[in-house]
Amino acid sequence: MANTPRSMRRTVLLASAVALLGAVSACGSDNGTANTASSVTTAASSRQPDATEPSTAGSSSAPESTAGSAPATGSVPTDTAGSGAASARSDARCHTSELRASVGRMDPGAGQRNFPVVLTNTSKRTCTLYGYPGAAFTDKSGKQLGPDPKRAPGSPNVVTLAPGKGAWSGLSFSSPDISGARTATPAVLVVTPPDERDPLKVTWTAGKVPVGGNSSTVRLGALEPGTSP
Repeated sequence: MANTPRSMRRTVLLASAVALLGAVSACGSDNGTANTASSVTTAASSRQPDATEPSTAGSSSAPESTAGSAPATGSVPTDTAGSGAASARSDARCHTSELRASVGRMDPGAGQRNFPVVLTNTSKRTCTLYGYPGAAFTDKSGKQLGPDPKRAPGSPNVVTLAPGKGAWSGLSFSSPDISGARTATPAVLVVTPPDERDPLKVTWTAGKVPVGGNSSTVRLGALEPGTSP
């Protein structure tokens, strides 16, 4: 009987220790132990895509196989083909250094003065022109006389020039003697080929041109094949 109280104390102490251990475990779960386990689970789940990586790599090999077969069939991607076409057009364009400018004989009509402004291919290759040339009248010092000519209505087309061939643009204005416009007598007609920056100079020998006032507009047409209408 003397040992009974001691056994009871052991039992109480053991129960207390178990309770204390349970409390510590619960506290640990609240303070991060459970979260750590959750983090491990999350990390593991975040690695799940790795299991599919071989499959993804395998699927990417299919386009590579298609790309590899392209040269054999001679096919070209659309964007490359488009840029190549644009590059070809650019390479085919006539440059200022390959051209000579001239002004043809006046063709009068209905109070108008009309001149063909001609660009001739002086190079040894075939090249193209498209659109409207630029033009301006200047005096001997290079000072511009009057505003730039305006574009005449029209539908430009690509003009292909073999070596020695030309394209013309119609330069026209109302006869100053009839229109009463203010006039000047240019020394030079400056002509700039389409899409070029460097101009060509042509000696102007056709007399007065309108530079201001009523009916003073000078017009320039789109380039057409040949040297005159």
